[in-house]
Amino acid sequence: MRRNRVRAGARALAVAALASSLALGADAPTITLSAGIHLIHAEFATTFDTRAQGLMYRKSLAANHGMLFVFPEVARHCMWMKNTLVPLSVAFIDEQSVVVNIAEMQPQTEDSHCAAAPARYALEMSQGWFAAKGIAPGAKITGLQQAPPPR
Repeated sequence: MRRNRVRAGARALAVAALASSLALGADAPTITLSAGIHLIHAEFATTFDTRAQGLMYRKSLAANHGMLFVFPEVARHCMWMKNTLVPLSVAFIDEQSVVVNIAEMQPQTEDSHCAAAPARYALEMSQGWFAAKGIAPGAKITGLQQAPPPR
């Protein structure tokens, strides 16, 4: 009986992992970040093409999953939601890993959402994720130094 429960648990974990990878992108490399006690599993976009594609055409995001954009220069970067199907929140983050500002973005719009100050990174999560976790401008995101450099 115990063996069956262990197998069922292992199957459930495998299904959850598959669902998570499908929600983010089949073979997308990820990085684990943290905002206080909250872990974030972020696919990273470090090239012009991956930054341009972003989360376009994704139908969902798994809980605590998102996308980290790594920019080659510190600037007042802007994001938009063309061809993006899920509502997102974006945190712009400076070189010291501090959240500069957070913007709420509606799906399939071309409105620009820009960093309030020069930023090195942008982190997109499901809409409302940052507010639900109590993460606001001034919060620190750890683990960014492990992100691959932009290309």
